[in-house]
Amino acid sequence: MIAVEGLSVAIGAAPVLRGVSFGVERGQIVGLVGESGSGKSMTALAVMGLLPPGAKASGRVALDGTDLLALPEAALCDVRGRQIGMIFQEPMTALNPVQNIGDQVAETLVIHRAASRSEALREARRRLDRVGLPEGRFPLTRYPHELSGGQRQRVCIAMAIALRPQLLIADEPTTALDVTTQARILDLLKGLVEEERMGLLLITHDLAVVAGMADRLAVMRAGEIVEQGPVADVLRERRHPYTRALFEASAHHPGAEARPGDTPLLQVQGAVRDYPLPRTRLFSRPLPFRAVDGVSFEVRRGESVGLVGESGCGKSTLTRAILGLEPLQAGEIRLDGQAVQAGQRMPEGLRRKMNVVFQDPYGSFNPRHRVGRLIAEPFHLTGRPADADARVAEALDSVGLSPEDRHKFIHEFSGGQRQRIAIARALIIRPELIVLDEAVSALDVRVRAQILDLLADLRARLGLSYLFISHDLHVVRAITDRVLVMQAGRIVEHGPTEKVLRAPEHPYTKDLLAAAPELEVPT
Repeated sequence: MIAVEGLSVAIGAAPVLRGVSFGVERGQIVGLVGESGSGKSMTALAVMGLLPPGAKASGRVALDGTDLLALPEAALCDVRGRQIGMIFQEPMTALNPVQNIGDQVAETLVIHRAASRSEALREARRRLDRVGLPEGRFPLTRYPHELSGGQRQRVCIAMAIALRPQLLIADEPTTALDVTTQARILDLLKGLVEEERMGLLLITHDLAVVAGMADRLAVMRAGEIVEQGPVADVLRERRHPYTRALFEASAHHPGAEARPGDTPLLQVQGAVRDYPLPRTRLFSRPLPFRAVDGVSFEVRRGESVGLVGESGCGKSTLTRAILGLEPLQAGEIRLDGQAVQAGQRMPEGLRRKMNVVFQDPYGSFNPRHRVGRLIAEPFHLTGRPADADARVAEALDSVGLSPEDRHKFIHEFSGGQRQRIAIARALIIRPELIVLDEAVSALDVRVRAQILDLLADLRARLGLSYLFISHDLHVVRAITDRVLVMQAGRIVEHGPTEKVLRAPEHPYTKDLLAAAPELEVPT
């Protein structure tokens, strides 16, 4: 159906892709894996004819014999959507926030089929039903902000398949989703391939996802395909050193170990957080929604505790309460014996004991400031010490970067380096507890392994405590001593990480483990 032959792309004098060749047939799933910067997304953009300004492509991208690289833009506009659909990684960015979901799915039908608005909306309704968004719960008038991350991604899939294209390109479609939502989206994509007989190019850095989904696998490094073939053969033989490195990183466990103490550092007792719901005709007062329902746990000094659960379970709300950003309706949170209370200025001494690392290592920084200023930002809350510059240099050195990097801007660093800078910013006030909110979920497997090693080393050297929030059970197994499983605002299971993950007792924990993709060596 589509054959990519000797595809090369250069931006100016810099080569980005070098002689890339692979094919996707109808009803076939081909996985394209590699770390950030390997050229996976650029390959997808080249196939779609969406290369950035200044980029030049050579080679051949043949769709049923027609070379897409030779087509004028007007002809390519007809191919996009009609013959090739694309699903992007971040659904909230791909969707128009001021347009309802019905109009967004119908738009493709109006443009490519010249359908009337009523016809397009009827077909949009059928497409949304097909991706698991039934009319009763998800009317066409819903807006993206009213949906969860997984539901938004289903809308994006409905848009991509509205015209029943021959080829569907999915670029990291589940990276930011929890394991159960990821499993549902992957099952949906697999079902669409089987029923619609379309081809699927699945771009990901997660070998476990490819192992359970793809028929063929292509491994990409530095703009080249270094190994490809039937997925079982590639994962079993791993002929290229880079394939072996990716495989080992996927199953990586940090080497440094720390010994937790017996003294509690963070104590959460009976925490309750309610949000008012909108008024309805039946009720004159807003009804409360209980996001956190009587949660209790503690983190000891030098201990790493994982908090897992699917989107909407209350993890983020609980995290904001721990950081003093959300008030509680009941219960209390204590850090080193002192109460953490939102709405009041946290005592300077208490503020120094805790810091946070967020998921997005780019979005959490101001791109206009140099790295030295970004790392020193926590001093705005705790007071700038006389040795601030020396502490910035020390923090950079502790995360494996050069003190000279403080003079650069954040856009000059890779994703993994940015997350190291985020960790340096968290370390600058020399905290005792670091809250890591999905801190490695956006990173490819090799960079993720490096960051996990760094976190383990820092914990062992500095005696840090971690509250590690993640939807990736493999990461939680690698970095935590104990794990808390959260569902619908409550902790439904807790205990030593290895015990909980090897022999779960609660049905919800069993469902999470069943949904998590496993990377196994084919026999």
